[in-house]
Amino acid sequence: MAFLLSLLMALVLVSYGPGGSLGCYLSRRLVLDARENLRLLDRMNRLSPRSCLQDRKDFGLPQEMVEGDQLQKDQAFSVLYEMLQQSFNLFHTERSSAAWDTTLLEQLRTGLQQQLEDLDTCRGPVMGEKDSELGKMDPIVTVKKYFQGIHDYLQEKGYSDCAWEIVRVEMMRALTSSTTLQKRLKKMGGDLNSP
Repeated sequence: MAFLLSLLMALVLVSYGPGGSLGCYLSRRLVLDARENLRLLDRMNRLSPRSCLQDRKDFGLPQEMVEGDQLQKDQAFSVLYEMLQQSFNLFHTERSSAAWDTTLLEQLRTGLQQQLEDLDTCRGPVMGEKDSELGKMDPIVTVKKYFQGIHDYLQEKGYSDCAWEIVRVEMMRALTSSTTLQKRLKKMGGDLNSP
C-alpha cells in the first residue's frame, strides 16, 4: 500500500513539474470562458455605436501578429497571457465601474481572472526565462503599446460614455483575436511543454 501511494505521489509530481504536461494543457474551459467573456462584453453595450461615430479610433490591434503564423508556441502563449492581463487591468480601472452595469462588469472581471488563472499554470515553465529571448520580435511590447494607446485615448476623452463604448467594441475585437490565438495554440498541440 505504501509503495502504491509513493508511486501515485511521484506521478503527480512529475506531471506538474517542469517536464510534465498536465499543468500546461489548454483546456476546453479556457475557450468556453473566452466565449462567455465575449458574450458579457456584448451585453454591456449601453450606447449605440452609431451615436459615437465622432469618437472612433483605430487603436492598431496587432491582428496579423495575433491571428497570423508569426509566433512560435511560447511566444503565442506570452501574447495571449499579456492580452488577457491587459484586458483585465483595463476593466479593473476605477473609471470602468462608472461606465457599465456593475454586475456584468464584475462577471467579466471574474471571467478574465479565471482565464488568467488557467493560463498561470503554464506561466513558469513556458514563459520563465524565455521572455528575454522574445526581444527580437518583442510581441509583448507591441501588446503593451496597444493597450497604452487605449488608456491614453480614454484619458484624452475624459472617460466619456462614448469613449468607453468605443473601447468596449475594440475589446470585443481584441478578445476575439485572443480566442483565435487560443485555438491556434490548441492546434499547435495545446500542451505548451511539448516541442
